[in-house]
Amino acid sequence: MNADERNFRSSYYEKCLINSVEENKSLNKLLEDDIRNLNKLKQFCMNYTVPNVHRNYLWSLVMGILPLHKSSTDYIRDQRREVYEDLLRAVSVLRCVQKKELVEHPKKKLGHTMHTMWLLETNRLWQGNANATLQADDTHFIEIVRALLQIFTNDVETYWIAKGFYNYTRELKRECPKLKEQTQILLKREDLSLFNRLEQLGLFESSSVLLDNWYITCFAGVICETVLVKIWDKVCGGSRKIVVFLFVELVKDIRYLILKQNSLAEVKKLIETVRQSIPLPYRLQLNVDFPFRWRIPMVS
Repeated sequence: MNADERNFRSSYYEKCLINSVEENKSLNKLLEDDIRNLNKLKQFCMNYTVPNVHRNYLWSLVMGILPLHKSSTDYIRDQRREVYEDLLRAVSVLRCVQKKELVEHPKKKLGHTMHTMWLLETNRLWQGNANATLQADDTHFIEIVRALLQIFTNDVETYWIAKGFYNYTRELKRECPKLKEQTQILLKREDLSLFNRLEQLGLFESSSVLLDNWYITCFAGVICETVLVKIWDKVCGGSRKIVVFLFVELVKDIRYLILKQNSLAEVKKLIETVRQSIPLPYRLQLNVDFPFRWRIPMVS
């Protein structure tokens, strides 16, 4: 069976809510090994949609949050929990956050709390700066945390995965100029009129940070979380450049609306407004193995 047939089969089974027995068995075997194989775990993230029940565990292994040696998992998990509790206690004692607010508005305040904990852990917390004007990197971290809080229920795991995923985005930040150039090449080839419109609006200008922010956060807060996790599976597997393919497919899906917009601010507002109704682009569903690795011309 060739790759296209397998991808179509996987997509069809997923639409019918039929889990692939072979894929689940394969993942279970990888997770049960005494010493988990990191390359194979990444390959699974790349090639398949990770089952929801295993996503936090698999991501933690791939990110290095939990050890590959199975016998050490419980010990390291306890250590991660203790670090989290120490940080939470510290920011509470420093009165950077109020426990009463966390109890009354857990989801609303937890993102801010985790950001403050992260500032403390990275030696960037000083009196008053938790409520000061946020820097770009702080905004990126907060967007990632907010998205993960909608995906996972365990706060300790959410905090550690947020830090791990934020580290992934640093590579994307360094590559943003090249990614934007690859986006222009691909979009110009796929839909010239749409490319011309976005270029007129200034999306690809060096002074515009809209596309940079979307790429650096891997579309956190831009795409609904049920779709986002499937993209982040691939990012965890090593496909950082999937953000280029996703953006092109996303704007093509709503091109008739984008062509009516008169500014980048309107484009941003449009995408944020329809985020809950944007499905995973059909071509991306079929291309589980992410073919753009050879479809996007490389830029030196």
